[in-house]
Amino acid sequence: MPCGPFVVRIRTCSEGIADGLHRLYRDFPLIPEGDFVDFEVEVRAPGLLRSVVRPQVGFYCEGRAPFKPLPRHQAFPMLEWGLNWVISTHAHDHLVLHAAVLERGGRALLLSADPGSGKSTLCAGLVHSGWRLLSDELALVELATGRVRPVARPISLKNESIEVVRALGGDVELGTVCPDTTKGAVAHMRPPVDSVVRRHEPALPAWLVFPRFVRGGQLDLQSVGKAQAFMEMVRHAFNYGFLGGSAFDALAGLLDRTTIMRASYGDLGQIVPAIDRLTAADGR
Repeated sequence: MPCGPFVVRIRTCSEGIADGLHRLYRDFPLIPEGDFVDFEVEVRAPGLLRSVVRPQVGFYCEGRAPFKPLPRHQAFPMLEWGLNWVISTHAHDHLVLHAAVLERGGRALLLSADPGSGKSTLCAGLVHSGWRLLSDELALVELATGRVRPVARPISLKNESIEVVRALGGDVELGTVCPDTTKGAVAHMRPPVDSVVRRHEPALPAWLVFPRFVRGGQLDLQSVGKAQAFMEMVRHAFNYGFLGGSAFDALAGLLDRTTIMRASYGDLGQIVPAIDRLTAADGR
């Protein structure tokens, strides 16, 4: 299966993963058996005992288990978290940032925020309003060109955001809700067909927004200085220290070409039109 810059073969006996792949990845091409793959991953019980008594599953990449096992009903979220780990720990020909990425008119919008800020919910809302999904979780910035490479996988939603996104309309398709994870209830939104078809088309960043959902809050947009944004994005970079000077250059270049804003809002009805206005008014 294509997974950002990599091709991954997935092996599992889990019915939950088989159902999740069918519902959320059915528009992705299948890689013929025998073709080259970058990584072999597997989700399975860590041992015979844990397949029967208090059943668990573990995520394995090339035989290595980077995480502790989880309860069996969390198999599909574990696969998604494992694929994030595969990309973020191996895509070192890119600067890897914790950010959602969307595209419109050939230009990319990055959304970067701490967990719980509503980034993925906003990402889903923008996708529903016509933006192309490049990534919900990882921005892969090409070191040589500054373009962001797509990783158009399902959008991860948590807790109350699941019903917020479900209410957007009939073209939104969600997978099974998985309760009681360390992040609460988790479900995933299927990426639009167009985003999957165009998964090889990168985009040059034009906007960077730091979003923050505030329950009952009013819309507030504020410009952010490049120095402040630089320090914040270093904190959101997975491999800044590993790449050294090339990461500095890539991040500085990204910030030089983007309009940078901080956005506080109380619901999608406030922030989605505001971002549409912001990006439409920016005629660069």
